[in-house]
Amino acid sequence: MDITYSSADGLNLYAKSYGPEDAPITALCMHGLTRNHKDFEPMIEALLKLRSDVRFIAVDVRGRALSDKDPNPENYTPLVYAQDMVALLDHLGLEKVFLIGTSMGGLMSMILMTMIPQRVHGVVLNDIGPVLMKKGLDRIQSYVGGTTIKDSWEEAANAVASVQKVAFPDYTDEQWMAFAKRTYRELEDGRVELDYDPEISRSVKEVRPNIFTNMAMWKLFRAMKPVPMLLVRGELSDLLSPKNANKMVRKHGNAKLVTVARVGHTPLLDEPTVVEALNEFLSQETK
Repeated sequence: MDITYSSADGLNLYAKSYGPEDAPITALCMHGLTRNHKDFEPMIEALLKLRSDVRFIAVDVRGRALSDKDPNPENYTPLVYAQDMVALLDHLGLEKVFLIGTSMGGLMSMILMTMIPQRVHGVVLNDIGPVLMKKGLDRIQSYVGGTTIKDSWEEAANAVASVQKVAFPDYTDEQWMAFAKRTYRELEDGRVELDYDPEISRSVKEVRPNIFTNMAMWKLFRAMKPVPMLLVRGELSDLLSPKNANKMVRKHGNAKLVTVARVGHTPLLDEPTVVEALNEFLSQETK
C-alpha cells in the first residue's frame, strides 16, 4: 500500500506498507544514504514468508525516489529525516514501532530514541555505529552525488558493481541487475539514473569525524539503552569495525550482534542468519 504524507515544512513524502495493516507489530524501515524504500524488499519478502503478524513500513526520505526533493539542501540531515519519521508515525496513528535502520537509517534510529523513546519497542542497527572508519567514509564520499545518466539497465548494473563489489564480492550478474533496479529509475527516453537528488551529497561530504564528534556520538548511542537492540554487521564492512561493534553490544547491555559472512557495508538483511535473528527479535513484542 502506498502512503503519502506531508513534512512539517510542506514536502510531499512517500512510504510503502507491506503486510497486514492491522498487524499487531509494526516495523519502520529506514534506508541508507543513497537508497530508498526498495532496499528493504528482499528482507520483507523473506520475513513475510515466515509470519503474517508484522506490518513493514519502508520509507523514502526526502530527496529519494518518490519523495519530494528539498529546495534547501541543508535539510538533508539525519535530524530532519528523523523529524519526518515522527510526522509519518503521527500520520498513521502508530503508537509504538520497531525501528530498522540501515547505515544512515541507523543514525536516524539513534536520534529517534532521543525524541520518541516511549514509541519504540526495539532497534535494529544495520552496519552503523557511533564511530565510522575513515576508509568506508572516504569510499562513500567518493561516489555519492555521482548521477551520470546511463544508457541502459545493463550499464547501470555494471556501474553499481564497480562501486559495490567491495561489499558484495560474490554477487552474480543477476544480483547486480536487481541491485540496479532498486537504486536507479528509468527516464522517459529509456535511459536510467540514480534515484536520488544529487544534493544529498553535500552534508555527507562535510563529515570529518574526530575525538569530539566520536564522544558526542557515543553519548547519543546511550539513548538506545532503554530498548533491546539487534546489531547487524557485514564481515567485510569498511565502516563499522569489529572492535566498535563489540563495544556497542557491551555498552548497551541488552543487545545481540549478528555478523554476515562475505558481505560488507551494508548487508541487505535477507541473509538467512539475519532473517532468523530478525524473526526472533520482532517476536519480542508478542511475548
